[in-house]
Amino acid sequence: MDIVAFLKSLEASGLATRIRDSLWLFPLIESTHVIGLALVFGTIAIIDLRLLGIASTQRSFKRMASDILKWTWAAFALTALTGTLMFITNALVYYHNFFFRTKMLLLVLSGINMLIFELTAGRTIHNWDKAPSAPSAGKAVAAVSLVMWISIIVMGRLIGFTTTRAAVLAPPPAGVNFDDFLPGTPDKNDGTPAVHPDKK
Repeated sequence: MDIVAFLKSLEASGLATRIRDSLWLFPLIESTHVIGLALVFGTIAIIDLRLLGIASTQRSFKRMASDILKWTWAAFALTALTGTLMFITNALVYYHNFFFRTKMLLLVLSGINMLIFELTAGRTIHNWDKAPSAPSAGKAVAAVSLVMWISIIVMGRLIGFTTTRAAVLAPPPAGVNFDDFLPGTPDKNDGTPAVHPDKK
């Protein structure tokens, strides 16, 4: 099965159809997605600002991270679930959307950025745990993290403005004039009303 067929099968699934056709289900999922994303960004921002020495400088980094990151992961799971539910309603359109692809790329890069932190400043937390800020590597990761997550939010909003959850319809056949289907439509050439075939 190629990717196009797979995406079409997602769109045709019972769950996707139910969400797409519901008057309130899609907006509810989308709202939950936005709330989850706000929680993800908010909790990550707290960590990043601590690493940069801008906020919570008196708190132990390890203890603060332990208290906050569990909420980050819970919110991320909620966001991933709701994002997937929205995706399947219009999978083919989302897949080809530039802003959607950029958002997915940024999510992957943010994961790599987090891994870089664990391999650098994260290995020496015991040395700077109670310091006002992290070492240079930690600060760089925090700055990049903030930029990436702000960009992810922007891409997410642009997705909403450049796609629709309505099904993509095939274009009408060439040569079809929709005026032909409307009885009494004025003729474009002389402005006189067109005569319906059944009326003499």
